Amino acid sequence: MSYLDSFLFGYYPYICLSVFLLGSLIRFDRDQYTWKSDSSQLLRAGQLRWGSNLFHVGVLFLFFGHFVGMLTPHFVYEHFIGAGAKQLMAMVSGGAAGLLGFIGVTILLHRRLSDPRIRINSKTSDIVLLWLLWIQLALGLATIPLSAQHLDGSMMMRLAEWAQRIVTFRTGAAEMLAEAGWVFRAHMFLGMSIFLIFPFTRLVHVWSGFGTVAYIVRPYQVVRSRRLGVTPSAPAGRRGSNV
Repeated sequence: MSYLDSFLFGYYPYICLSVFLLGSLIRFDRDQYTWKSDSSQLLRAGQLRWGSNLFHVGVLFLFFGHFVGMLTPHFVYEHFIGAGAKQLMAMVSGGAAGLLGFIGVTILLHRRLSDPRIRINSKTSDIVLLWLLWIQLALGLATIPLSAQHLDGSMMMRLAEWAQRIVTFRTGAAEMLAEAGWVFRAHMFLGMSIFLIFPFTRLVHVWSGFGTVAYIVRPYQVVRSRRLGVTPSAPAGRRGSNV
C-alpha cells in the first residue's frame, strides 16, 4: 500500500464524513433559505418527470442497497445466503437500479445543458454535480462485468470489510482494497467525494426528504374555528394543516 492509498482509503473517508455531517448542520443553521432542491420545473417541465423519477428511484435503491449490503456483518446473513449468492443478487438488482439512475441522470443532464433558459439559470455547482453523478453511475455499472469475473464473493467481502472498518474506526481499512481494481477504487473515491461536496450543493434537500418520515408519527394538529369557537380535530389523513 502506498501513502496515497493509505490517505485516500484510510483517512479521506473521515474527512468526507466530517464535512458531510458538520457542513450540513452549519448550512441548515446559517442558510436555511438556500436549503432547497432548486427545481427548474417552472422553466420547462419537459423531460423532468421521466428523468427525475428514473434517477430518484434508481439512486434511492442503490443508496439503501449499498448501506445495508456493505455495513451488515457477514455473520448476520451467512446462514441464509452465501457470499457468492449475495454478490450475484447485488449485481442483478444493483445493475437494474443503476441503469435506471443512469438513464435518469442522462436525461436531466441533457435537459439542463440543451435548454438555453435552464442553462443560464443553472449554477455551476448544478452542472458539476450532474456530471459527477453521471460518472459515478457509469463507474458503478462498469464494476458489474468485473464482478462477474469472480463470483465467489471475495471482492465484495473485502469491500464490505473496508466500509465496516471505516465506520467502526478500526485500523487496516485501506489494506482491504489492496487487490481491488482501479474501477472499484475510482467508484469508491468519487462516492466519498460526493459526500464531501454534499453540504455545498442542492443535495442537502435529501435530508428534508428523510425528515418527512417524521410525519408518520406526528400527532394530529388541533385547529380552532374562529367563527364557532370550537376546536375540532383536523380531518383524517391530514397532518400539520393550518387555518
